[in-house]
Amino acid sequence: MNRKGDDKNTTLEPRHYNLSRPSYPQAHSMPKPATQTRAKALETFPNPAPHRDYQIHMEIPEFTCLCPKTGQPDFAVLTLDYIADKVCVELKSLKLYIWSFRDEGHFHEDVTNRILDDLVKATKPRFMRLTARFYVRGGIFTNVVAEHRKNGWKPAPKIELAEFPAQSNTRG
Repeated sequence: MNRKGDDKNTTLEPRHYNLSRPSYPQAHSMPKPATQTRAKALETFPNPAPHRDYQIHMEIPEFTCLCPKTGQPDFAVLTLDYIADKVCVELKSLKLYIWSFRDEGHFHEDVTNRILDDLVKATKPRFMRLTARFYVRGGIFTNVVAEHRKNGWKPAPKIELAEFPAQSNTRG
């Protein structure tokens, strides 16, 4: 409907549409949505400071997999802390890797350990900890923490990994 004038006694009159030639695009002319490649491959890049231990902290707030019993989605926040040795994980490949679990059924304990194993295999870190904080399911919150230490690696005396509050990278 079109508005005629701006006065208080505005009247509305119907628009006339040419129904034989609609103004909206036809389905066949619409561009197809971009699809992301579902990848299980984790890419790496050389550690820019392999001569020192330093903590890499990542928060992945949108992890999703399926419950293997019910098929219902499970949501979690993953927190990855690691001390790289020779290589670091590349972020886009990590994102695609994490997305690849969306349509797969996994128990919380299984998927957490599987992700840690794959990350350790790709990066061979000195230390790595993956914390998975799953949202409530059936009245129960589940947290799974899995760790890896390279054989023979010992942290420097009094090393304390920094604590980061959830969503610490959101500035407001």
